[in-house]
Amino acid sequence: MENKVIDIQDISKVYQVGTQTVHALRSITLEIKKNEYVALMGPSGSGKSTLMNILGCLDTPTTGSYQLSGQDVSKMEDNQLATIRNKEIGFVFQTFNLMPRYTALENVALPLIYAGKKKEERDARGAEVLTMVDLANRMDHKPNELSGGQRQRVAVARALVNHPSIILADEPTGNLDTKTSHEIMGLFEEIHSNGNTIILVTHEEDIAQHAHRIVRLRDGLIESDEVNENPIKATQRV
Repeated sequence: MENKVIDIQDISKVYQVGTQTVHALRSITLEIKKNEYVALMGPSGSGKSTLMNILGCLDTPTTGSYQLSGQDVSKMEDNQLATIRNKEIGFVFQTFNLMPRYTALENVALPLIYAGKKKEERDARGAEVLTMVDLANRMDHKPNELSGGQRQRVAVARALVNHPSIILADEPTGNLDTKTSHEIMGLFEEIHSNGNTIILVTHEEDIAQHAHRIVRLRDGLIESDEVNENPIKATQRV
């Protein structure tokens, strides 16, 4: 597969819980290329959260290899994984994970502090991505002064601020009403059209149907991996 951003080969993840051995993932092979829009689906216990943690460099596999943008991350130490996460992956979470005492701009610019950027550069880039998500007039607002949809837009802007190769969205509409969910999915469509790779982790079928490819997991295995011929087009920004 050309332009592979993710290449996972035969990975497994085994946990020891007391005397019980839990096989969370069993011999998973998965390739995702640049600018794909993929949904990972599966019921509780399917392994999708474990796979998400490995894809996001929050955990490492027990066996197998993981190449992320050409780098073997499957054997990296925690500090190396932290560097890779900050550079390569933008995270969007169900609970937004914003710092309550920081403004929208300060929240968005936070990853750039860890990247060693100067304040002037951080503020300029933060303002740029907040404008991209239609929050130019909310930069100085704190999270409690924003709606749920606006908070998620801040989270999306933060995910984009470091020019990541992948946007990893974990149940990004889980705390939003239907109308706002459609707006956020419309935003992901725009981000995808601008060239980003998007991996959407969800248990909601209607949200997964926005993706162009749907990978379903069950019992630690890939049950199916299919192209979505007719992805749902979300309501665009209003």
